[in-house]
Order: sequence, then C-alpha cells, then structure tokens
Amino acid sequence: MSFAVFFWISDIGFRRSIEATVNDASRTNLETIQRLLQSKAESGNDKIRHELRELSDLWANGALFEVADGNGDWIFRSPRFMLAKTPLPAVQDRRITFFTTNLDSFQYRIALQRVDLAGKRYEIHAAVPTEPFDQALDHFRSIEQETLPVLVLLASFLGYWLSGRSLAPVNRIIETAKSIGVQSLSRRLELPRAQDELRRLTETLNAMLERIEKSVARITQFTADASHDLRTPVAVIRATAEITLRRRRTDSEYRAALSKVLETSEETSELIENLLTLARADAGAVSMDMRTLDLAKHVLKAKERGAVLSAEKTLDVTARTPPKPVWIEADAIAIDRLLLILVDNAVKYTPTGGRCEIELSREGEQAQIRVRDTGIGISMNDLPSIFERFVRADSTRSRETRGAGLGLAIARWITEMHGGTIVAESEIGVGSVFRVSFPALREHRNAIDLNEMPPAASRI
Repeated sequence: MSFAVFFWISDIGFRRSIEATVNDASRTNLETIQRLLQSKAESGNDKIRHELRELSDLWANGALFEVADGNGDWIFRSPRFMLAKTPLPAVQDRRITFFTTNLDSFQYRIALQRVDLAGKRYEIHAAVPTEPFDQALDHFRSIEQETLPVLVLLASFLGYWLSGRSLAPVNRIIETAKSIGVQSLSRRLELPRAQDELRRLTETLNAMLERIEKSVARITQFTADASHDLRTPVAVIRATAEITLRRRRTDSEYRAALSKVLETSEETSELIENLLTLARADAGAVSMDMRTLDLAKHVLKAKERGAVLSAEKTLDVTARTPPKPVWIEADAIAIDRLLLILVDNAVKYTPTGGRCEIELSREGEQAQIRVRDTGIGISMNDLPSIFERFVRADSTRSRETRGAGLGLAIARWITEMHGGTIVAESEIGVGSVFRVSFPALREHRNAIDLNEMPPAASRI
C-alpha cells in the first residue's frame, strides 16, 4: 500500500514536471519569436517572413509556430501547423494561453499570445511536441508496473525478517516467563542489548518478579512460623489432656491440668488474633475510625494497664504527660493496642523491681511517645529486625518470656497506618526505649469520649 501511494504521488509529480517543462519550452519559443519581431518590425512582412523561415529551419526539435499580423493575415506558418481546423481558446492581450491538441497525428503543447511590438499587433502561436515527454512518462509507468511487485515482495520479506529479529527478545521473554513458577521465582528475564522500550519493559518485569519473590518468601516464612507457633500450644494442650486422662486424678490435679490447658488456650487465642490482624492488614481489610483525640488520656490508660500487668513483678510503672492536651487524628482502639503492646513488651523483659516509664510530649508538629524500661535490653544485631514478624530477640530474651514475636510487627503497622514512625534504642543490661511519633494537630476538633467507643475486638 505504501509503495502504491508512493508511485501514485511520483506519477503525479512526474506529469506536473513534464507539463511545466513543456510550458517553459513553449514560452521560450514565444519569447524568441517576439524578440525577432521586435527587431524586424520596421523591415516589413517579407523580411519578417524570411527571418521566421530561417528560424524554423534552425529548430530541429520538432517545434512549430505561426505568426499573424493585426489583420489576421498569416505572416508565417510552419508547414505542419494546421490550427485552422482546431478550435482555439480565447487569447487575452499580453497573456500567454496554453492548451494541448493534435497536429499531424502528434500531440503538441501550444502557447498563444497577442502582443504589440513597434506599434504593430501580432498574434503568435508556438507549439512544442509532447511525444518525447509522453514516452518518458510511459517508460516511467512501465518501470513502476515492473518494479512495484518486486518491491512489495522485497518489502514483505524484509519486514518479516526485521519483525522476526525485533520480536526475538519478546519470544525469549515469553519463553522465560512461561518457565518461571513458585519454585523458580529467582530466575530473571534476559535484558536486551538495545537501550529501548523493550529493555525498560524487561527491567520492569524483573523488578516485579523480585517483588513477587520477596512477597512469596514472606508468605512462606509467615506460614512456616505460624504453623510452628500454633503446633506447639496445640501439642501442649493435647499432651496435657492425654496424660491427665491416663488414670484417675484428684480434684487438685484436674484443676492444675485444666489451668494449664486454659493458659495455653489463651496464648493460642492471642496468637491467632494477632495472625488475623496482620492478615487483614495485608489484605487492606482493616479500616481505621479516624477521629480527633487527646493522646494524654490514652497514655494514662496504658499506664494503668501496665500497673496491672506488672503486679506480680512489683515494677514501678509511671506516666508523664504535658499539662495541655496533645491532639492527634487517630483510631482510639488502635492507639490503645499500640501502647499496650509497648507496655506489655517492657513489662515482660524488665526484671522484678525494675522501672517502666511512659512519656508523652509535643515537639514541633509531632506528638512523641517514649516507652522506657530498665529491662535486659536488646543486642545491636537484633535491633534492625525486631519489628519483623515472628522475629524475637536473642535466646536470652526468648527464654525469659513466651510469645510469637508478632506484637512489635503489629505496633509498626498501627503506627504507619497513622502516618507515624516507630524506632527502638537499647543497650544490653541497661534497658530499651521505644519512640513513637505521630503528626500532631494544632487545635481541638471534635475530641471524642473514650467511654463511648465500641469494644476493641470490633475493628482491630
């Protein structure tokens, strides 16, 4: 199609070029005759006729012409010029009129002009044969007809070859992508050499595969860790029940066994609840009821809960809040759970007689919460990963308390959902400090009464 349009445009251009060339030739002949008439106008028609005859003999290219005086009498006519039988277009003074007609079985391009020279009027007709030009046009068209099929075939073959080469990287990408599965997510697509869009696409797909690999690795690890942490309490419950039922027991022995089953069931329920929270978080199914609240009230509430949790250890749990309210836009239940996780974590890892302090302050546009303890601390190697799921600090801390290592992961998720940050600082044998920052509000806006909130299990 493109070649056909090209040849069609070329044909039009060639014809217009021929027409312009022929018109120029006719115009040139007219001007030559005019100069001759200008120079011989005073010599009489006989002299003009003689000069025109000599001029006609000099033109060996088949050009014809005829000249008439003001009365319409012919001064000179080329032997084969038979325009008398041909209807002529209207001739305007001093303007050249072109038309095409046949003379003596040949086609000519004729230029007509009426001029005034030396006080006399003349009408000039100059004809140029178009046959050579028509033959050139016919030859060009025959070349077009012969060349077009060849060019189409050549272009088709070349296009097929080029498309095969250009699509070869795409085929390799397709074949590689087909072979990548869950067990081979570490494979990557081959990068094309050319720095083009296909390379950018391949790099994007490789980046996507890397993200998928990391996600699948996290899911696999999450599943394995969850299975491990769930298997242990279930095994404890089953073993306790089986051992207790092997023979008759006293009431106190049954009560001890049931207490152990109850304790283990509570731990299992807490683990399952944490797993469901993180699963809902990953799926984006948890919605936050964001309202304006005074963070100081939640800090004091967390202090009271910490005092209850630390009753057996007789820890000194204190809270410090500023005199003015610290307003933030947050979900009250989520904030309570975040603070409880941090306080519970501090209580777990602080020996008897230790201290746990919750401090609230406003620093610029940020509301800062610090939960500080005098516990056993966290090693520098463990600090970067303590907010990951199922990650617990070194074996010393693991032996001190029981847990699945999900609390701090949930704490980080809650903090990030509120646009905040959470970091930890610790020193072995000295204690730990957890710092939480939230964007603070400048003014009170419809603060809520915490007693009117729905129970925590309804959302998080």
